Parts: sequence; structure tokens; C-alpha cells
Amino acid sequence: ASWAAWMPPSISGLSGSCASIPCRFSFPEELRPGSVQGLWYLGSPYPRHYPPVVARSRPGAVHESFAGRARLVGDPALRDCSLELGPPLSAELAGRYYFRADLGGYNQYSFSEHAVLQVPPEVVAGAPAELRCRVPDSCPRQRPRLRWEGAQELPEVSEREWREDAAGAGAVVARLRFRPRRQDGGRRLGCQVTLPNSSLAFSAGVALDVQYEPQVLEVSGPAEALEGSEVHLGCSAEGRPAPLLTWFRGPQVLREEPGAPALPLHLPQVSPEDSGTYTCVAENRHGRHNRSLELQVAYAPRPPVLNGSLWVLAGEQVRLTCAALSHPAPILTVTRGRRPVATAVYEPQVRLELAAAAPEDAGEYLCRAENQHGHSSLAFNLTVEYPPVLLPESRCAPAGEGLARCVCAAAAVPAPSVAFELPWLNVTVAEGHRDFALTWSSPGAVRAALTLRGGLEPRLAVLCAARNGHGAARMQLNTPGHTWAHLGTPGGLEPRLAVLCAARNGHGAARMQLRFHHPGGAHTWAHLREIGTHLGTPGHT
Repeated sequence: ASWAAWMPPSISGLSGSCASIPCRFSFPEELRPGSVQGLWYLGSPYPRHYPPVVARSRPGAVHESFAGRARLVGDPALRDCSLELGPPLSAELAGRYYFRADLGGYNQYSFSEHAVLQVPPEVVAGAPAELRCRVPDSCPRQRPRLRWEGAQELPEVSEREWREDAAGAGAVVARLRFRPRRQDGGRRLGCQVTLPNSSLAFSAGVALDVQYEPQVLEVSGPAEALEGSEVHLGCSAEGRPAPLLTWFRGPQVLREEPGAPALPLHLPQVSPEDSGTYTCVAENRHGRHNRSLELQVAYAPRPPVLNGSLWVLAGEQVRLTCAALSHPAPILTVTRGRRPVATAVYEPQVRLELAAAAPEDAGEYLCRAENQHGHSSLAFNLTVEYPPVLLPESRCAPAGEGLARCVCAAAAVPAPSVAFELPWLNVTVAEGHRDFALTWSSPGAVRAALTLRGGLEPRLAVLCAARNGHGAARMQLNTPGHTWAHLGTPGGLEPRLAVLCAARNGHGAARMQLRFHHPGGAHTWAHLREIGTHLGTPGHT
């Protein structure tokens, strides 16, 4: 019927484990609280000292050292204030724990009763460790003699002994200091006590629990795997406490498992994206260790990719690259027909270069990538544009009695427009005229024909003209003889009239007078009169 609490005055816990502090409390019976809450402090029972809050019965902030590591497992409404600490316990959690009850309003009380949590330091490989053996010394006639057993093989051993007095009760204390190794785990150390002039002997012993940082013993798996195959990776490690094992690929966590001696990783169907560095990490509170392996996924070349312009003007430089992804790196070949024009062995790309493109460089090319796992290819067309070139078949020739046929043939990219020019009439005959016929002999090559009717005088000229966006060409057409058919009513082409061939592009022009030739060698000329009648403009001569 008063404010009081009951809990063990001292609690010992193993580092890394957990500890429970059983607790009950009471308060005056005359208080009739609607609810009962509580919380635990470390180090002091008074809130004005701002002690760290360990745990609360209602939601609220706690000190960061206890977040997720302390729970008020008892129900204060049932006057149960039991506290659970860890896992894991660690040295910073050691100290005095106080409970405070909250019945609402001013009815709050911090109990002076407390529990002291002791967390003995861990024995860690490579760090100094200490054991103490305490023996009562209450008989002056028989002073106890202490001796350590099992410490002979420990490294860096030192011993010391002294006597303590506490409120008249004496004790002899022996201290053993050493630096344990990983292999000393499980070693038994004992303290043997004998009394002089007596057959009495006492002993106490302990097995060393040597903690140590983890070590990844082995990572296993293939260095290379074929695309689509199944891959198994393995990792084994040791450490005390047992480490958390994690598989990483780069920064990505693939799998993890705490306390396992080994951790396999299964990749059911690998792809090139699975290539990279795989790292197995072992981690416990004493440290971290990792080992890695490289996995390369082999695959056939992916479809090649072109970089560069497939259009070029004649005379300009050509620079094209063809690249293909694969592992191992492919052999890349660019061919035209069956002739290789560029090759790269075990390189990611091949370069096709032409110092000055010519029209004959245009056409279809093939880029092929291959390795031991397969091949792929890409066909592409190179277009070389150039101004018109008039072909040798351009000429005029008799086509029967009273007829002559003139042909104007040209090649260019893009395809040119072709026309016949009759300068003495200041007339240009092009596609759409009744006596004009246009045919295509091949891509970029144009052949136009003009039918003339009646006599063609030597003084009259017929010119072939071709034009595209890059330039123009012109030439006077020649004939294999000197007898001309008539176009329209009789007339003639006089020797004093000339037919000129002219060619022009962005870099200059050329012009020449064309001669007429007849297979029989005759020199009589027909006359072409009123030619305009047959070109759609009656009355012109």
C-alpha cells in the first residue's frame, strides 16, 4: 500500500545476447488511476537530470542506443514493469536501470530501487583480455596459494596477485592478462587454489569464447558463362559471432542471410546484363571482410549499328563506323560484293574511310560481325551524288526517209532532267512534247529521244542538256552522216551553223563544237525549213 518496487539488484548478461530484468511495483491503494503507464531510465531516476530513456509503455521517443534493443514487456496496469534488453547486449548498455510510474496528473513516482546490468567485456582475438580469480582469505594461518592452469601457450601472458580487504573480509585476487588468438577459442583456463599444510585444494575454470572478425574463406563460380545458361555461385565464411553473409553485384544486394556458414547464389538464366563483379561480404560486430569474382556472359554479336552519313557528294571524304556488341569482341568486316573493304579483329567497331568518294563507290555494302557464338550482319547503301555527265551514246542519226532521231543520255545522282535545245529557234524541247520520249536505263541514268521530221540544214544545231541540283551539262549532238531528214516542210541545216556541247558544275564549265559524220562520206545537206510547224509553233523557220 505504498510506493515500492522489487527487482534484482544485479543482472549479468553476455555481450551479443539479451538480458531480462523482472520487475514489480506498488502504489498507495487510495489512488484510483484511470490508466497506469511507465518508463525506464538509465543512470538516474529523475527526469530533471535528463537521463537516457530506455523504454516506454506508450509510444514515444527513446535514446538512440536503445532503439530496437529494449522493450517494456510487463503491463504497468497489472503492476508489472519487467524490462527486456537486447539482443544484442553491448558494453554501452551496462549501468543502473530505474523505473518511473505514471498514474496521471501529479501521481508520478521514480523508484529508488534499481538493477545494475553488468555486461562483461568480450574476449576478442588480438585484443588484450583479462581473467581474475578471487579467493577468500579469512584464515591468517593458511594463506591461499593461487596458480593458473592452461595459460602456458597463450601469447603475451602476464600475472599479478594482491590482497583486498572489504569491511574486514579479506580476499586474494590473481589476475591473468593475455592476448588471445582465434585458435584459442574453447581453450580452458583454470585457477587452482591450495592451502599450506593441508590437503585441501579448490579449482575453478572457464572455456574461452574468443570472438573474432569474419573471414570469407572462398568464393566459387565460373569466370565465363554462355548467355541463357544457369550459373551457381558459392561463398563460405567464418567468424564469431556467426557473420551476416551478403551477395552484391556492384551496389545491388542480391541475397543475404544472417548466421549462415555458406551462402549460395543461383542465377537461373544469365544475360549480358548479369556480367560484372560479384562480391560476397561477411560482417559481424567485430569487422567486415569480402571477396569478389568476375563473371562475363558470352554472347553472339548483336545486330551492327552504323554511325556516319550514307550520303556524300562526289569528291568528299567518307567516314563510316560499324559497331556490334558481343563477348568476346567480334571480328568485323565490311564488304562490297565479295570484296572486303575494311576489317577489324576483336574490336568493338570497324571504320570505313574513302579519301574522295567517286560515283563508282556508290552501292550496297554489308557489315558482318562474328565470334565463336554466332554472327549478325547489316546491309547498307552508300549514295554518292554528282552533277550530270553526258554519255557517249548522245547523238543524232537518220531514222528513215524524211526522219531523224536525236538521243540525249545523261547520268547523275540525283537523276537529272534532260532536254533538247534548238538555239536557232530559241526553243527547248523537254518531257511532255509530242516528239520527245524519255526512258530510264538504270538508277540515275536518263535517256531522251527527239524525232525530227523533214530536212535538217547544216547551219542548224541540236543541243543535249542535263541538269540536277549539283550542276548542269550541255553538248552539241553529232550525226553519222550529212543527209538529214526533214521536220515539217523542206528546209536545210547549213554548214555555217554550229552545234556546241557545253558542261558546267560548281567548279567550272567546258564547251566544244560538234562535227557531223556520214558513213558514206557524202557532203550534201538537206534543209530544215519551217521547223516550228512541227514543234507546235507554226510559222517559225
